[in-house]
Amino acid sequence: MVDTANAQDRRSVRFNSVEDALADVDRIVAADEAGTLRSCGNWTAGQAFGHVAGWINYAYEGFPLKTPWFIRIFLRMKLKKMLREGMPAGVRIPRVEGGTCATDAMSTQDGAHQLRQALTRLASDEPIKYDSTAFGPMPNEQRVALNLRHAELHLSFLHP
Repeated sequence: MVDTANAQDRRSVRFNSVEDALADVDRIVAADEAGTLRSCGNWTAGQAFGHVAGWINYAYEGFPLKTPWFIRIFLRMKLKKMLREGMPAGVRIPRVEGGTCATDAMSTQDGAHQLRQALTRLASDEPIKYDSTAFGPMPNEQRVALNLRHAELHLSFLHP
């Protein structure tokens, strides 16, 4: 098992738009189909795609957990830094099996399909039904940027 907090072989990834993220998904899928995709993390491409898609969709469908108030305060203080510099690797949610949610095993194609749908939803005008469990209410621009930082984090472990 890779200590993802200290993984040295991650790609440098920055998504300035949903379209940038969708293009990277396409590159990863093409590399997987060509047999050249390499991972330096613990998850398959399908798992990484499904995980990011799951967290995007929680804002529309409901979050599977509630973040304690004192953690929300801490995270709100870190939000601007995360939006600017990205999310830290290796973070695990305490008392959650596997350290996070939405990590089901799935094929690269199935995960890519889920992530494409979620990213398209994120870029649409569909209203958010649930505030972030970690950050509370957020302007749409921040919400999109935070989800792009999340995608950067997980897709950085995949080398197309």
